[in-house]
Amino acid sequence: MTDRLTIALIYGSGREGRFADTIAGWLEPELAGFHQYDIIRIDPAELTFTPGGLDAPSTERVESRISQADAFLIVTPEYNHAYPAALKAIIDSCFRPWHAKPIAFIAYGGVSGGLRAVEQLRLVFAELHAVAIRETVSLAHAWTQFDPAGNPFRPGHLNGQLAVLMKRLTWWANALKAARIATRYDEAAA
Repeated sequence: MTDRLTIALIYGSGREGRFADTIAGWLEPELAGFHQYDIIRIDPAELTFTPGGLDAPSTERVESRISQADAFLIVTPEYNHAYPAALKAIIDSCFRPWHAKPIAFIAYGGVSGGLRAVEQLRLVFAELHAVAIRETVSLAHAWTQFDPAGNPFRPGHLNGQLAVLMKRLTWWANALKAARIATRYDEAAA
């Protein structure tokens, strides 16, 4: 399958001063090199949160973008050994639109590089019938890996990891898109 694919780039953090903006500053120009994708963004900094999650307009916007997407690339920090509440609110905003779609992670944090957050997210996405792929770009002590202008000190290393991740994500996105076209996922168990 050679059709264009839509990837949703999801920012995991909505905190002011978040490091996700530095990661995205490196990532988004790199993603432009993957011509088979149209990129849409879901950014918690652009959403409105209530004590119960997202407000109605934000929920509609997120669900629409998740429905459009063939695959997801989540940039997540690890806060206190877990993923952020803003990301959980985005994930919980809908259910069926996640079904039978692949998820990849770019994680960052302290010593674990965000991997504890990723392992928790794998469990969450399994419940949503989504496929979390093995490849992950993990940035331990991420703030030490970029210069003040946001350029990675070792771009070849990061770009190599990203290339492998994107090739696998593309494979899964094509395979699952073809499967969703052949048989609606909710009909597969009927």
